[in-house]
Amino acid sequence: MSGDGHALNRSAAYASIGMASLLVGIKGWAALSTGSTAMLGSLADTVLDLVSSVATLAGVWIAGQPDDDNHRFGHGKAEALSAMFQVVLIAISALSLGGHAIAQLFAGERVSAPGDGIAVSAVAIVGTLALLGWQRHVIKRTRSIAISTDHMHYQADLLVNLAVIAALMLDKYAGFTRADPLFGLGIAVWLGWGAWGASQNAVEQLMDREWPDDKKQRFIEVVARHPELRGLHDLRTRTSGNRDFVQFHVWVDGNMSVTAAHRVMDEIEAKLHAVFPDLEILIHPDPEGHVDERGLAAEDVLAHEG
Repeated sequence: MSGDGHALNRSAAYASIGMASLLVGIKGWAALSTGSTAMLGSLADTVLDLVSSVATLAGVWIAGQPDDDNHRFGHGKAEALSAMFQVVLIAISALSLGGHAIAQLFAGERVSAPGDGIAVSAVAIVGTLALLGWQRHVIKRTRSIAISTDHMHYQADLLVNLAVIAALMLDKYAGFTRADPLFGLGIAVWLGWGAWGASQNAVEQLMDREWPDDKKQRFIEVVARHPELRGLHDLRTRTSGNRDFVQFHVWVDGNMSVTAAHRVMDEIEAKLHAVFPDLEILIHPDPEGHVDERGLAAEDVLAHEG
């Protein structure tokens, strides 16, 4: 990724930290003044957003560091590690909030000064919408998984704020005293579900999961366009942060000189970089028909191309 891309990622992380800090302050005041479990849940969610944004900043900063002697494949997995850290915090918060909501549900306590909570949640919605707009711009330019995960957190924050408004209005205008703890319990479930989803994406990167089938198919179609390529096998793909890595064996004419084979490899790389600009490529040329691998790795993936 270019320096401009890393700067965009950092700007999105700084914007998230600034917005989360502001919202923690006003929601903390609202939670104290109203005693609302739903508002407390919204505050917990925003505290997690703040911690997540700090973790995101650390992740994108480390991931943006150049390759070094000890990290020849870069530092991209720092983003996945920061996501896993966020998942642990979200899970703990969801369990704590769920317990508090259940306790209040049985106690039957009323919310005081619900109007303050409604006003604070409305301000939070406006600020969050502005942040989401900037994050979408950055994600479109950089494809950062850390910023994308942070973006999902703030999308959830929108729903949380709407839930708080609904709970407080039901309590204030309809006299439904159980609305607040019920909505608080719903927020806890939502946080838990979000933690599960975020963990899956992070684990897939840490475990070097293969690319999705459609992305791999686009890759194969590009490689298959080269006229001097006789076959391709032992294709391996993975993603680390916002960087893609691929390695594979190709068949070429066994009578081809080393210089000619090198030219073919360069041409294949150029075609691939035109479609996958940030792709890290490792190609091993073999004489046509030569296979050292077994099982799926030995199969010619170009044999199914028309």
